[in-house]
Amino acid sequence: MIFALYERPEGVGAEPGARVVYDLAANVAHPAGGRVDGPALVWALDESAREGAPALAVELELAAGTKWLVRCDRVDFPAGSVAYRHVHPGPGIRRLLFGSLTIESDGDTHTYRAGEAWFEGAEQPVLATASRTEETAFVRVLLLPEEWAGRRTIRYLDAADEEKPSLQRAQVLLEEPLSP
Repeated sequence: MIFALYERPEGVGAEPGARVVYDLAANVAHPAGGRVDGPALVWALDESAREGAPALAVELELAAGTKWLVRCDRVDFPAGSVAYRHVHPGPGIRRLLFGSLTIESDGDTHTYRAGEAWFEGAEQPVLATASRTEETAFVRVLLLPEEWAGRRTIRYLDAADEEKPSLQRAQVLLEEPLSP
């Protein structure tokens, strides 16, 4: 299955399907069928032909027999904050809204800037460091096994990091069963 993020600067009409629509101006996420009249982001599963060229697309294989949910949330970082080395139980595509974020994963380091997108796989170890001089935020859509409904998904790899102050804040905007 293809999981993709699309940029829609002119907005997006209401269409059915396995997708999430994020209103950039209002910081609101809509499920399939959502309509936004201004700049929007669309995360879609298996809709690449209908949506046009993606900003980012990945091929995924979700475990058969598992019930999945889709969660859209926004994560805000104060200047200089860190999300210590961690994993999430499901894959997701993120898109930086503002600021900059340096991601260290799988022996690679990349600094993302506003408007850039990246993918993190399930259980993929990541260290995220926000800009030292400005606030940073990203919005993401995660695909999660349904037992994660309503639960925090970040799991730190070093137990000592769990005790450190966590300055970043996640705000869940939408969570619902995935209907591919």
